[in-house]
Amino acid sequence: MYVFGKNVAHETLNHPNKIKKAFVEKEFRDTTLLQKLKDARIKIDFLPKKELDRKVDGLHQGIILEIEDYHYATLEELLTKENPLLVVLDHIEDPHNFGAIIRTCEAAGVDGIIIPTDRSVEVNGTVVKTSVGTTEKVKIARVTNLVHTLQELKKEGFWIFGTDMEGTDYTTLDYRGKTVIVCGNEGKGMSRLVEENCDFIATIPMQGTVNSLNASVATAIIIFEAIKSRRG
Repeated sequence: MYVFGKNVAHETLNHPNKIKKAFVEKEFRDTTLLQKLKDARIKIDFLPKKELDRKVDGLHQGIILEIEDYHYATLEELLTKENPLLVVLDHIEDPHNFGAIIRTCEAAGVDGIIIPTDRSVEVNGTVVKTSVGTTEKVKIARVTNLVHTLQELKKEGFWIFGTDMEGTDYTTLDYRGKTVIVCGNEGKGMSRLVEENCDFIATIPMQGTVNSLNASVATAIIIFEAIKSRRG
């Protein structure tokens, strides 16, 4: 897998054993990054910008790292704390949304993210760059069946909070205890079966002419409300 960008490179170099090779633009001037690569004894290929452009679809800032494929956690690894706060993504497709949600989860101290194996963006270079490298700090599990997973979590004592435009004001809900926040697909929202397995539907009241928010923004708002509720 290729990851790219200076911030991601700095973060990834905290785990140099995962880096297979570095591709660096010939005119690259970040001496700190170059020294870190050399200190870690990473093989460096110096290439023209056009060759780097062909390797990735995004702003690489003159540096691309080839790393091991992302290692997903198991569902059990997300349940090690007494009262976990988990985020479930119901078929999120935009890697920028996924990366932004990962970054929010890391900042808020969320215990894990769950995504489905089908019809969902996976951890790739764009996701890593958008998350500013925080994919290494958040546990992400992939499951074959979201509905079955939610049902299993409910058996473990979790409360499931879905998100939709028609529901209960998100600020009036109690997120203490074992909590799952479900974020729906960018266009379709939550699937019918996922929604049917939610205990509560959280809604962010809109005051303007826009009736919905970007998926990552809405998820961030509810995550931090949950964190506030859990500290109270």
